[in-house]
Amino acid sequence: MSAIVKLSSELRTWIDHNLNRGCAPAQLVESMVEQRFEPWVAAGVIDAFVVARNTGATLAEDSLTLEAPGDTYESEPPRMASGNVIQADGRAVPVLLRLARPVIAVLGEVLSAEECDQLVALARPRLAPSTVVDPRTGLDRVAAHRSSEGMFFFPRETPLIAALDRRLAQLMGSPEAHGEGLQVLRYGPGTTSTPHFDFLIPSNPASRQSIARSGQRISSLVVYLNEVASGGETEFPEVGLSVCPKKGHAVYFEYCNRRGQLDPRSLHTGGPVLAGEKWAATKWMRQQPFVSA
Repeated sequence: MSAIVKLSSELRTWIDHNLNRGCAPAQLVESMVEQRFEPWVAAGVIDAFVVARNTGATLAEDSLTLEAPGDTYESEPPRMASGNVIQADGRAVPVLLRLARPVIAVLGEVLSAEECDQLVALARPRLAPSTVVDPRTGLDRVAAHRSSEGMFFFPRETPLIAALDRRLAQLMGSPEAHGEGLQVLRYGPGTTSTPHFDFLIPSNPASRQSIARSGQRISSLVVYLNEVASGGETEFPEVGLSVCPKKGHAVYFEYCNRRGQLDPRSLHTGGPVLAGEKWAATKWMRQQPFVSA
């Protein structure tokens, strides 16, 4: 679905000025989101300006036509199993909360305290500033909107990772081969992430290439690896839900149905860490077996 976004002269001048002085496009997107632009609008507008500069194209004076997520999403039964307790590779995982739209479930005891500590210890030496894929180049770059450190494990990299890959896939109701490598993130005091979607934006060239290889992302599972002294909630602003981190617990959510429609209500953010630090592990599932670039 397309949407027409009006461009004021003030906004055009601000974007041109900041691109001219070398600001990273991601920084401009973050600033627009902070001014209450929808994330997909901010990303689409900045992307259009950058592409026009790189190709010599001329933008319309007062508006842009962007591909909008829309709200034509048709709800379907969750991929995750029903019931108050889900069996995943021999572990009984209690379901603490469910939401129908978007599909969200808060889960208890996904990892033991010992597994959380082992995962943090394995990840810590490999942490680096978190990156995202630049939609223009397809290359990884430091994410200005995500002030954290992170790393990825290869699928089944160690016996522990293999066990977690298997357990999380069963819990998420998807084949293990469809899972991306487990990511671990560390947020220090004051760090956060701005509102964003986990699904890949189809209008971005790099996303189109990834979707062609492995299909769209369909679901996420975020496991909390430590007790956070204060803050660090996972927030879903479209539905007013805030999930407080608790060691070993997790939040699961879906955003792509079996028709390939994307759910704009899955917008989420990481609240600021007000005291201490926050460690979390994320598993993403794809429509097809995951093939890295």
